[in-house]
Amino acid sequence: MSLLQYSDDLHELRNRMNRVFDEGGSESRLWSPSVDVAENDREITLHVEVPGVKKDDIEIQLNGDTLTLRGERKQESQSKGEHYHRVERRYGAWQRSFQIEVPIDAEHIAASYEDGVLTVSLPKQAAVQPRQIEIQVK
Repeated sequence: MSLLQYSDDLHELRNRMNRVFDEGGSESRLWSPSVDVAENDREITLHVEVPGVKKDDIEIQLNGDTLTLRGERKQESQSKGEHYHRVERRYGAWQRSFQIEVPIDAEHIAASYEDGVLTVSLPKQAAVQPRQIEIQVK
């Protein structure tokens, strides 16, 4: 069982609602980035797909045991005389929240952004990291 529970059920419900209310047969313009969550003995790592989102348009906040990622992918302005036949890319504000169930070393949280992927590293506090105990012979 993962030590991290997040709001995927709500995310999936929102995606379904978007499809129900969509007009014209394509998916809704609302979007939320996909997130992969990995964990090892030392840290929890999130990989967030946010292509086309500028670093300055992303906010990361840890409040108690809740990590919140929010941002916005802004729609490019259309050129005069340009007529779109199809628009499939999604734009707008988004937010994802994750419940962290282990103590995190908040002072050492790190985030990086490369090739449209935001990586957030949440180091676990030393008290929850496994420690090998050496057996002393008397």
